[in-house]
Amino acid sequence: MILEPIAQRIAQELSIETAQVEATIAMLDGGDTVPFIARYRKEVTGSLDDIQLRLLDERLIYLRELDERRDVIIKTITEQGKLTSELAQLLHMAETKTRLEDLYKPYKQKRRTKAQIAREAGLEPLADALLRDPSLMPDTQAEQFLNQKPDQDINITSTKDALDGAKQILMERFAENPELIGELREYLWTHGSLVSKVVTGKEEEGSKFSDYFDSQEKLEEMPSHRILAVFRGRKEGYLSINTELPEESVPGRLSIMERKIAHYFAIDDQQRPADKWLQEVVKWTWKIKLKTSLDMDLKKRLREQADESAIDVFGKNLHDLLLAPPAGPKVTIGLDPGLRTGVKVVVVDETGKFLDDATIYPHAPKNQWDQSLHTLAQLAKKYQATLISIGNGTASRETDKLATDLIKQNSELRLNKIVVSEAGASVYSASELASQEFPNLDVSLRGAVSIARRLQDPLAELVKIDPKAIGVGQYQHDVSQTQLSKKLDIVVEDCVNGVGVDLNTASVPLLTQVSGLSRTLATNIVAYREQHGAFNNRKELLKVSRLGDKAFEQSAGFLRVLNGDNPLDNSAVHPEAYSLVEKIMSDTQRDIRQLIGDVAFLKSLNPADYTDEHFGEPTVEDIIKELEKPGRDPRPEFKTAEFKEGIEQPKDLKPDMILEGVVTNVTNFGAFVDIGVHQDGLVHISQLADKFVKDPREVVKAGDVVKAKVIEVDLKRNRIALTMRLNEKVERSQSEKPRAMNKRQKQKISQPAPENNAMAAAFAKLKS
Repeated sequence: MILEPIAQRIAQELSIETAQVEATIAMLDGGDTVPFIARYRKEVTGSLDDIQLRLLDERLIYLRELDERRDVIIKTITEQGKLTSELAQLLHMAETKTRLEDLYKPYKQKRRTKAQIAREAGLEPLADALLRDPSLMPDTQAEQFLNQKPDQDINITSTKDALDGAKQILMERFAENPELIGELREYLWTHGSLVSKVVTGKEEEGSKFSDYFDSQEKLEEMPSHRILAVFRGRKEGYLSINTELPEESVPGRLSIMERKIAHYFAIDDQQRPADKWLQEVVKWTWKIKLKTSLDMDLKKRLREQADESAIDVFGKNLHDLLLAPPAGPKVTIGLDPGLRTGVKVVVVDETGKFLDDATIYPHAPKNQWDQSLHTLAQLAKKYQATLISIGNGTASRETDKLATDLIKQNSELRLNKIVVSEAGASVYSASELASQEFPNLDVSLRGAVSIARRLQDPLAELVKIDPKAIGVGQYQHDVSQTQLSKKLDIVVEDCVNGVGVDLNTASVPLLTQVSGLSRTLATNIVAYREQHGAFNNRKELLKVSRLGDKAFEQSAGFLRVLNGDNPLDNSAVHPEAYSLVEKIMSDTQRDIRQLIGDVAFLKSLNPADYTDEHFGEPTVEDIIKELEKPGRDPRPEFKTAEFKEGIEQPKDLKPDMILEGVVTNVTNFGAFVDIGVHQDGLVHISQLADKFVKDPREVVKAGDVVKAKVIEVDLKRNRIALTMRLNEKVERSQSEKPRAMNKRQKQKISQPAPENNAMAAAFAKLKS
């Protein structure tokens, strides 16, 4: 049986029709992007959403790579003259890259092995005979193969030499059997454990990994963060790790894995002459050939699984952060707090354009509080600022207090202050982009500009920063950087196109994320805008250098022109569908301005009345819905947390305090919340709600404003334990142990503890 074509396989995996997959593949191959297909080609795909399309695209890439590798392997084996019809069928049926490589293993070009030397010495018939008939006497049979090739450098001068050569042949044959390898690998995965031990002499230096100094956990049940913690401990030289089975080898008996090898090749100890010799072959096959390679396979699988989970967490957090509510187009004062070096101050206008700057020294050692208030008040009055954006780094609470005094003393200004995450601001300020935007501005002031802009529009500002520098990941530096970058690029692309982009204010980095626009085209758009002024309509895009019909088709629907010639240019209605809107206008005797925003009238329209060979009901429905509120921002309403006055450092915290904070990061084991003390607190997954929570994102996401109660503060380790279960007293038990198991717990390995574990366990898994 040969595997069905790629389109059929993907259709089965995603539970959709083959025709949907074939149509989508054709569009992807034709240069259409996922955001474009999801938004404007619903009739073609059968209304597949962006999540389904991303999965389809991912599987398409994998299966095509699999087919390419399959073709190479078949060609190589054919050239060796070893491709049988049975092997060809097995290769064509291989569904994974791992299975394909298992099948190819016996035919891989490799250095001259002991087994090859033994075969060249003519010992393969001896190996076959003893395996086929264990009743034969090994020594007697071996005598027939002495001095087989006296004229060559391969001499078999003793029965021991002959039997050793035969052993090497069988060991290689056993270790390269794809079915056996697959069976052993899966058995180890489902029954084995990852065992970690401290490297002798590293106990004190590696104390942060103390939970893994003598622990074991079932492979298939290990969560991502614990896998990555153990691997980091090994990388830093504090831990050794190995995969093991519950049953240890018993002297004189075959181990579990050795028995499986023996069973596969029908080797059984019946006290026949060759049985003992064959069992030795089995033992050496496991010990020399398979144990190490399978151990490496399983660690690789663990790592890949952990990477996938951690990258998924990072992607979801980034998505939530990018789609955080924007404060909107308001004149904003950005404050980058500092003590000795002062607080850097900038003012930006409604579009984020830099207006003015200053440096104030309200804190020790200069303590110029009143002078600082005067400077800020002058700037606020001069530019009619309404927002103050405060970075949450060093001295942020002290600077927040300064802003509070400013607002109290200047109530007529109607100022509002918000503390925002400054993660990545320093990366941006030192970037080539920042130096191009502000060639004459000090690096530290550029950071303040970023802090101000990310309050106005987090998405537009954060796309300028490498997502990995934003710091919403879990062990982000330990995972595959290639896969991480790929995932984060997809997240940014989906967020930008989901919101839409103002064509006349967007930066090059923001435009680069728009469907169909390369960095070159984005640069050309900005250059055209600077030379000719603001775009009056979408059609003007076609005047931009190198921006052709295809790029226009892919990008136009995601670009907005505010106050332009055509109100539809400030909507998600694609220019290709303007004719449909004109038909609605003609049939209803209304112009576009009468039509837009008349929700009751638009809801009375029947989409089926406007379908034709180009536009089906899904597209018509989308257009009518867009006309109800064109250019609507899908992001939630802006709101912010109010940090409690007088609570500025961890030492100010007391158990049972209830504080307001902002969720900064969501991991598989809980959520981190900024409560205004320069150290995020952890709400463990078991403390997120009064019900069982499987995934923390069911309850919170990055950017959420929440209330949390203090459970415990560990000043020595700078750790804060919080709960969002506000209506019950939470007792912290010092006797609770983490899931990573010590010797006394190993016998319970088959009965793992619940995932919602003690607060201490969660903190133990967090590594800086």
